Amino acid sequence: MTRDRIPWDQITDALLERYGAPAPRYTSYPTAPEWTQQFGPEDFKAALDQADGDPTVPISLYVHVPYCERRCFYCGCATWIAGSEAAYDQYLAAIEREVTAVSSYLTQRRTVNQIHWGGGTPTTLNTKRLTRMFEILTAKFSPTDAAEIAIEVNPAVTTPEQIDTLAQLGFNRVSLGVQDFAEDVQIAVGRLQTADETRRLIDRARTDGVGGINIDLMYGLPKQRQETWRQTLETVIRMAPDRLAVFGYAHVPWMRPHQKAINEHELPDTAARFALFRMAHDMLVDAGYIYIGMDHFARPDDPLATALKNRTLSRNFQGYTVLEAGALVGFGVTAISDIAGVFAQNQASLDRYLALTKTSGLTTYRGAKTTQEDRLRRHVITALMCNLHLDVSSVARRFDIDFWQVFANEKTQLNALAADGLITYDENEITVLPKGRLFVRHVGMVFDRYIQKSTNRKNTPRFSRTV
Repeated sequence: MTRDRIPWDQITDALLERYGAPAPRYTSYPTAPEWTQQFGPEDFKAALDQADGDPTVPISLYVHVPYCERRCFYCGCATWIAGSEAAYDQYLAAIEREVTAVSSYLTQRRTVNQIHWGGGTPTTLNTKRLTRMFEILTAKFSPTDAAEIAIEVNPAVTTPEQIDTLAQLGFNRVSLGVQDFAEDVQIAVGRLQTADETRRLIDRARTDGVGGINIDLMYGLPKQRQETWRQTLETVIRMAPDRLAVFGYAHVPWMRPHQKAINEHELPDTAARFALFRMAHDMLVDAGYIYIGMDHFARPDDPLATALKNRTLSRNFQGYTVLEAGALVGFGVTAISDIAGVFAQNQASLDRYLALTKTSGLTTYRGAKTTQEDRLRRHVITALMCNLHLDVSSVARRFDIDFWQVFANEKTQLNALAADGLITYDENEITVLPKGRLFVRHVGMVFDRYIQKSTNRKNTPRFSRTV
């Protein structure tokens, strides 16, 4: 793991052409394009019943707060503009109905080791509503003393009083969406915020005892150029966050029509986009951060870095995690649950979501039941993408298989990756090399039996680019 930088001199144009294409992030397997609307509330109920077992085995909770004061042009999330104060209260009431319904099936298993609020912008909720949301969750579920309780915030709309409230409630991790401090870039993407207000919010969080600070950046945005990107990185490094996520912008206006507000002619080309990520990687590594993988960096003493070193890192729908939870339950419009071998996603229509919580309380509209083979492949993909290593004999014992007999067809692709210097492998292990870390999503794709069907389904990309 260490701080060894990616060997850029070995990253050729041919490699970028071959492995820089769109690929899944594998926060789930099978990935969302494979889910079906044949999966509904009754299937989700059955999964909840099956998962309700040992009360000492914790679960994770995710709450989707879909509202924003305004929609950023680059956004790929499910967001709405509230339009009225009453809309927030209606949404909280719906969340309460859903939490009550779900907890009626999880009668024993109520211990929680991770809570994450995403959006939208959760801090569009005022202090009273933030408190109310937390009370709704903790009325039915009990966080452990060591639980990670995290929230995503927009510095431009979040007040010091909200940070105080979050700290009092027990939030110990705050993720601030920055993207880029360059004013012309901010104007081009419709998200205005200053470095000073971001710094003040971080200082307030630290004063309040919030121990985990994450900053999100984004490269590939319109009008981005190396000189101002360097200034953004220098400013962020001085803020000394514990973790950073440096995402590549995915321009998919056919999926997110509001992205049409972005002038495509102002987007950096492939070479310029690659140079922006390279600069971020090198500056962050030089500043002492560990490159965790894909988009993420962490300080050497951060639990993510420790887990990477110990090969115990994992992933869920919130990204990398060090926590082992037997299930993830999502609340809110579009929220996803990962529980008892199924994926279940709530209604994507806000009106439909609100209405359905008044009847059954459950709003599942699509999902997937995983097979034993799915679970095997998910384990393999997760190990390679998170820990850059796979112990073949361990997998064989865990799933009672002859590994290389099951994955005989994958050897051709593994040979190609090995020939390109991205991995090494033998009968006992597969290891992702430093050169391969940039393309680790494509290493995972080798074991994805759905990917060819998914790729051929439409001519338009369904995933973001690797770089």
